[in-house]
Amino acid sequence: MNIFIVLGAVLIGLSLGLLGSGGSIITVPLLIYVADEPAKLAIAESLFIVGCISAFGSMSYIKRGLVNWKFVMLFGLPSMLGTYFGAWTSQFVSGEAQLLTFSIVMLIASRSMFSPVTSTNSAVPVPRNLLVISAGILVGAIAGFVGVGGGFLIVPALFLLGKLAFKQAIGSSLIIITMQSFIGYLKYQHVLEQFALTMNWKIVSVIVFMGILGSIIGVRIADKIPQQQIRKLFAIVLVVLGIYIFGTTIYDIF
Repeated sequence: MNIFIVLGAVLIGLSLGLLGSGGSIITVPLLIYVADEPAKLAIAESLFIVGCISAFGSMSYIKRGLVNWKFVMLFGLPSMLGTYFGAWTSQFVSGEAQLLTFSIVMLIASRSMFSPVTSTNSAVPVPRNLLVISAGILVGAIAGFVGVGGGFLIVPALFLLGKLAFKQAIGSSLIIITMQSFIGYLKYQHVLEQFALTMNWKIVSVIVFMGILGSIIGVRIADKIPQQQIRKLFAIVLVVLGIYIFGTTIYDIF
């Protein structure tokens, strides 16, 4: 097994454990550029991998009461609908189109990661239900189309629209990522059949296992490392990867 796949898997888990986001933004490039898999297969596998790691990582936040179940349902259920639609539309476009969209999403994500995080009260969430539902559908559609969990959009949405404390937004985000990842993965089975692709369960299993290990480490050290420093470092990685994927995809097209 390629050592870079193992290290990348640990990084995926660390990102999800520390930030409640960023897992699939690492997973898709890892599968395409290191494991040398086609884009559509990488997206399907990414949804499964990130769903598994997020489900495991959310347990710690559930135990500590850092999940707002109202907003999990209010955001998560519409996002599942959006994810299903996004995965459905993916069969009508090329893998290159998905990668270009993915690279743009990465650059947008880097902008949200650079933004400072300020504390807020989580006692009584502000009722902005329509905005939360709309955001859920939009984030889900992006997740299904390009194979991202959407945590980089979910956490700010819950933080700003739901007025949740940052750690509560992370815990809630992990559960929402799990919900939309698995519905997206199930829908992608039809896409894989259409393009005669099959899951590489050996690689998937290794990444899930090492990613869970990384998420355990991430959750344990989350309180000891300044969140804003981690976010800025991760944002720089996203900018570099986003530009690289955009450039290589444009080169392959032309």
